[in-house]
Amino acid sequence: MTNTAPLRKFKTVKEVAGPLLFVDLKGLSGVSFAEIVEIDTPSGDRRKGQVLEVTKDVAVVQCFEGTSGLDTSETSVRFIGKTMEIPVSSEMLGRVFNGRGEAIDGGPNIVSKTLKSIAGEPLNPAAREYPTAFIQTGISTIDTLLTLVRGQKLPLFSGSGLPHNRLAAQITRQAQVLGEGEDFAIVFVAMGITSEEANFFRNDFEKSGALERVILYLNLADDPAVERLITPRIALTAAEYLAFEEDMQVLVILTDMTSYAESLREIGAAREEVPGRRGYPGYLYSDFATLYERAGRIIGKKGTITQIPILTMPSDDITNPVPDLTGYITEGQVFLDRGLHRRGIFPPINPLPSLSRLMKEAIGKGSTRSDHKELADQLYANYARSRELRDLVAVVGEESLSDIDRLYLRFGDEFEHLFINQGVNENRSIFDTLDLAWDLLKTFPQPKRNLKRILSETIDKFHPATRDPNTDFKTVDI
Repeated sequence: MTNTAPLRKFKTVKEVAGPLLFVDLKGLSGVSFAEIVEIDTPSGDRRKGQVLEVTKDVAVVQCFEGTSGLDTSETSVRFIGKTMEIPVSSEMLGRVFNGRGEAIDGGPNIVSKTLKSIAGEPLNPAAREYPTAFIQTGISTIDTLLTLVRGQKLPLFSGSGLPHNRLAAQITRQAQVLGEGEDFAIVFVAMGITSEEANFFRNDFEKSGALERVILYLNLADDPAVERLITPRIALTAAEYLAFEEDMQVLVILTDMTSYAESLREIGAAREEVPGRRGYPGYLYSDFATLYERAGRIIGKKGTITQIPILTMPSDDITNPVPDLTGYITEGQVFLDRGLHRRGIFPPINPLPSLSRLMKEAIGKGSTRSDHKELADQLYANYARSRELRDLVAVVGEESLSDIDRLYLRFGDEFEHLFINQGVNENRSIFDTLDLAWDLLKTFPQPKRNLKRILSETIDKFHPATRDPNTDFKTVDI
């Protein structure tokens, strides 16, 4: 930065377009991309913004508080010479902030000597450590079939009207890491939500006591769209501090990434960019990557960052750019099914199109239980068979089915209503969930003949009909 401070204040706003200001630099150099800007309004208020683009003569500035009340003649812009930073501290836990990182819970703003840029610090891929440790969510379908791993990015694909917010709140209340001496925190980020939804999250976390270990960021639907672009970056900066400087296990929940992408599209339109698929900017993939790739483990660091991005698929279209590009960057997906929701199943997670690519590294003896992998494979196979038979019954009727086929149909119904379905406040441990799965498999007689995905010795040890009733698998086999 070669300019002196007086030369870096400009009263040369050429144009106001949506949330953007176009500032004539008159050929002066020294303005940088992502630099923070102070905007003095005609009424005497001061707003903040950020440089979005710089050319030889013009700087494009996005105003975080919106551009209402601004004009081109009386508005002045000051470039302060640094990118946006936030104070970080462990005192952020239990606090509620708006989308700009300002406290809105009646308490004081965070004061700390430690300031971190919201852009994060580049992470050498060679410094990453492979995720291998289990996080228990208390949700049977996730813990058993779509296991969440510390350092993983596991998105939740939902649709309009499906209960993804209720599920996100339940995971926030129940999630924990198994092991002694592990400090666990959750950074919950809500973007583009209504006031009713914001009140739901605040009240739910406060009543349950979960807020004590949560940092809550709320960006409302009527907040400026440009604010939505910095909210997840502020939250991830706080998560990085807790994980890599305070040695905590941190789970970041981001809802709703579709709102974030739509804000990105709105800003792109204001900048008159050439649109890509469905009107989203062509750099949507790389922009998502700057958020998702801030999860992980670092060699030599005890703390980890795990992400659950939640996104709604417009018209339930999984080929929409938002879920499509998210799937390329992340390690699996949890799919909410509208059919299950209509039948009253909560959470309506369909395990068949869902996947956790890192699951195999975090389950089994020493982490969950030695029967976990085989049991999950058997549940998948049986449920897939039951869904196929439902389609067949719709055509030829149940009378044409064999006795074993009828058992598969019965298993499918019980699996949905007893295993997938659970109460909003029902927190199942991984051990209770695995025992429940074995109880469901009692539907099939002659287990060594009908449970082909499970080894005979595993059946002898764990099947309710053959195992030692005095064995406590919550303390043995770990």
